[in-house]
Amino acid sequence: MNLFDPFVVCIITLVGLALFGLPIGHSMIAASILYLFLAGLDMGTAAEQLLNSMFTSYTMLAVPLFILAAEFMNSGSMTMRLLNFSNALVGRFRGGLAQVNVLQSLLFAGMSGSAIADAAGMGKVMMKLMTHNGKYTPSFAAALTAVVAVVAPILPPSIPMVIYALVSNVSIGYLFLAGIMPGLLITVSQMMLVGWSARRQNFPTEPPVPLRELPGLTLKAIPALMLPVVLILGLRGGMMTPTEAAAVAAGYALFVSMVVYRDVGLRQFYDSLQSAARTTTSIGMLIAAALVFNYVITVENIPSNINQFLLSFELSPLMFLLMVNVLLLLVGALLEGTTIILIVVPVLLPTAHALGIDPVHFGVVVVFNVMLGLVTPPYGMLLFVVKRVSGAPLGAILRDTVPFLLGLLGALVLITLVPDIPLLIPRLFGYSG
Repeated sequence: MNLFDPFVVCIITLVGLALFGLPIGHSMIAASILYLFLAGLDMGTAAEQLLNSMFTSYTMLAVPLFILAAEFMNSGSMTMRLLNFSNALVGRFRGGLAQVNVLQSLLFAGMSGSAIADAAGMGKVMMKLMTHNGKYTPSFAAALTAVVAVVAPILPPSIPMVIYALVSNVSIGYLFLAGIMPGLLITVSQMMLVGWSARRQNFPTEPPVPLRELPGLTLKAIPALMLPVVLILGLRGGMMTPTEAAAVAAGYALFVSMVVYRDVGLRQFYDSLQSAARTTTSIGMLIAAALVFNYVITVENIPSNINQFLLSFELSPLMFLLMVNVLLLLVGALLEGTTIILIVVPVLLPTAHALGIDPVHFGVVVVFNVMLGLVTPPYGMLLFVVKRVSGAPLGAILRDTVPFLLGLLGALVLITLVPDIPLLIPRLFGYSG
């Protein structure tokens, strides 16, 4: 390996800057510009790639609009209405509040599309409720909150799914549909593990909500629960493009919060716009940097070379998928999820296509792996989020995470081996894969 090769210098620069604390987006842009300089290419190409990719992509607009929809929902009382609805359904069972935590994550997923938003928002509320009066240890509450937050970006609407669609040219609507069965599988597996832990550690139940109150609580939660339904029907009915669906989601969330629930005023509206803008800027910088770095990878012909290398092993589709699982789990422990989808996945896609792997199934497997990286040390962003909120030692959180993490790995293996699980609902809506 020639250490003075422009691409090698680029990679060393990227890693070095990131290790010194520079945000990964800035590191990728700096390393890419250095590569263009050393390779004798026009450094203005970096700006050209950024502008052409960012400002000519209609699909890209879906990302800030879904973020805005989540902000509108979080600024009002939607989260507490979903919490009350979840408590009425499962709070009466052993480990009641823990079961509520799992169920509210499933319901809240349709509002946020982000695991971090789930854990930092509703997850924070759940951790406080679970640890009140010593019902649950802080480490257990934090571990459960981190793990169940993984479901948010798998169910629609999902920002990682949108970004995967951007790099793979796969239908966002079918990707959203493909996330439903895996999301339900994760929820069921985690609720079973909570029941097992509750019996083993004698966790308490919650006072049962009278059945006569359930219709009223359901009625109050229906406007929030309808968002994913509106999106899926609009996308699959051909009434909306993905970007239009994101705009409808933002408008629907604003209408429900301001008109139906009447708990969001002009001040909350302005705060939501500010928060959405900050989040969009952060993600936008990362996407822009990845697009520039992808140009470098294309110039070096990396995807084609890796494709030929992998095909030379005559891997079966199953062996390739298992290899991808291992690779993404390892990379996910070190890199942020959006970075992986934008940088690593385009390198793997040509081989997946050559082996005849369904792109929608592959997308679900990729996003699932990326989300697992959020609860896998040493990166494990979700672990650090819940540690900061709960104040529990990281070692104790990691110990309590293990059983739930094993449940997630089991669900991943099942989804990998049985493509019919994620593809069941898309096929009901006309998908031919």
